Amino acid sequence: MRTSDARPLLFLDVDGPLIPFGGTGHPVAATAGHPLLGRLDPGHGARLLALPCELVWATTWGEEANETIAPRIGLPRLPVVDWPEPTEDEGRGGLHWKTRPLLARAQGRPFVWVDDEITAADRAWAADRHPAPALLHRVDPRSGLTPADFDALALWLTCC
Repeated sequence: MRTSDARPLLFLDVDGPLIPFGGTGHPVAATAGHPLLGRLDPGHGARLLALPCELVWATTWGEEANETIAPRIGLPRLPVVDWPEPTEDEGRGGLHWKTRPLLARAQGRPFVWVDDEITAADRAWAADRHPAPALLHRVDPRSGLTPADFDALALWLTCC
């Protein structure tokens, strides 16, 4: 059950979830510039916008995600997580370097994090430290976001 009137956040990575590293199941379009942009599924934007959440880029692409990725899949400009400088304890205990900053950015709100590098350590850390519901959803980087992933996200977002 939702703990506030604010919609849940959905933190979205690019490489892996939106740009798969393997076969995509849809034709790869020719693109100038970045050779992997042809792996983007243009239908993902509409599916993401249909989810009952606030979308936020959580990628090292930074603002470039708004310039390069968003127009190709039909997304508007989204807020972008500004990553802090790396610290000496980054990666200790198997914790992903994005985990702490994303929990801080969520500020106690329910959230989903969609990434291809999420581990059990990230899930346990978030469960112990985040007061609201959180879904850390790992996407297979070979296939990227699939219909089954979108179904799981939609189900969780309607129940949180």
